[in-house]
Amino acid sequence: MAHGDPPQGRAGVRLTPSDVGRRVSVRRVLDVSGDRPVFGDTLGVLASWDAGTLVVVGRDGRETAVPEHLLVAGKPVPPAPARRAPAPEAGPVELQRLAARGWPAAETERLGAWTLRAAGGFTRRANSAQALGDPGVPLPDALAAVRAWYAARGLPAQVEVTVPGSPEGLREELARLGAEEAPTLFRTAPLAPLARLAAADDGVRLARRASGGWLSRYRRVGGDAALERAAQAVLHGGPSVWFASLPSADGSGPDAIGRCVVDGAWAGFSAVEVVPGRRREGLATRVMAALAARAAEEGATGAYLQVEAENDGAVALYDRLGFTTGHTYHYCRLPQG
Repeated sequence: MAHGDPPQGRAGVRLTPSDVGRRVSVRRVLDVSGDRPVFGDTLGVLASWDAGTLVVVGRDGRETAVPEHLLVAGKPVPPAPARRAPAPEAGPVELQRLAARGWPAAETERLGAWTLRAAGGFTRRANSAQALGDPGVPLPDALAAVRAWYAARGLPAQVEVTVPGSPEGLREELARLGAEEAPTLFRTAPLAPLARLAAADDGVRLARRASGGWLSRYRRVGGDAALERAAQAVLHGGPSVWFASLPSADGSGPDAIGRCVVDGAWAGFSAVEVVPGRRREGLATRVMAALAARAAEEGATGAYLQVEAENDGAVALYDRLGFTTGHTYHYCRLPQG
């Protein structure tokens, strides 16, 4: 192997930088013992190929850097078969806390067992008080403290109410104060059936970071620098985060995007978006399937997502993918003043 040869010009290397984001298998020279090279194999997602080095993320999330001149073989490979297993059992409280870890606020503070969360106003989930358990003070005092905390940050006071999980009488107290309610469905499914929909080359590319193109398709940000900074912090937070993009044919940006966070046995899906002109073509399913296959490789067996109860189109899609509603929770927005 000549060190100056372009790797994609070698017979065993069937990779190019255009394969970034795909699952690949690579073989590289680890050492030379006597006159014989010692090889090592790596399987995972090709996360980057820059400045003469490939970076592959394995199933355990570890990155392996492979210098081009040590690469002797490489090729794209199909998704790993997903292990058949039911979704793990978990109740509303555990699931709500799981979702909070997967969509972490930039700032948090405890109020008894409650968690006050703020992220510059980016999404209700990251800018609401998660009212699980006892706040340690009477409910009127707790809600007054919530109002003051969010007012100090220039944010509306919102409370995430989960039944069972939130204190008895909380919804009634919020209603007495004139809070507006927005129901949200917490839906779960076994991961394997979704992961098995992933194809060897469905065009979806995975990344550890949200690219500029990905962010341009995410309708919750844009035009507000402070909000975008807050969004970046939330989107990239979580135990093991992956972003999926389905590039458009004309190079104008992704036609579809999605995000997944792997947390032990669970994979949480969010930010699934498809450009208007390509909806109802199965692109959202392709994006979610690619993310599910990666999550399954990391050991996840259950999938979850949160969707507004009034979003009929998304609910119908998730119905088809096998998701069912485990519980409904409410965001309650307190009136100002």
